[in-house]
Amino acid sequence: MVSKVIAVAVDCRDAERCATFWCAALGAEVDRRWRDAHGVEYVQISTGEGPLLLFQPVPEPRSGKNRLHLDLAPATGTQEAEVERLVDLGATRLADEPEHPWVVLADPEGNEFCVLPPGD
Repeated sequence: MVSKVIAVAVDCRDAERCATFWCAALGAEVDRRWRDAHGVEYVQISTGEGPLLLFQPVPEPRSGKNRLHLDLAPATGTQEAEVERLVDLGATRLADEPEHPWVVLADPEGNEFCVLPPGD
C-alpha cells in the first residue's frame, strides 16, 4: 500500500486572497470552501489535474524560508513572459541568478515559488 498526494496545504493569513492569486496563476477555479469546527474558512482550488491547493488561514505571520515550494513552468510562451505575467498578478521577484535556470518569486503573502523554463 502507498499514499498519494491529494492536496498541498498552504498556510496563509487570507485564504481568499491567496486562492484568487493562485487561480489566476494556474488557470484554476475554487473547488470548495468550508469551515472547520472552530469557524476557520478554508479555500480549495483545482486545475482539474494533479493535487489540489488548499489555503488554510493561520494566525501567525510567515517566518523564514519555505521548507516546501511549488515549481512552475509556462504551458506556452517563455519563462520571462510567465514571470512578468505572475508579477502583474501580484507576485514579487525575489531572485534571478544567472547560474540557476529558475526565477524565484513570492505570492502576495510571501510564499516562495520558482518559475522554470518551458519543458523542465
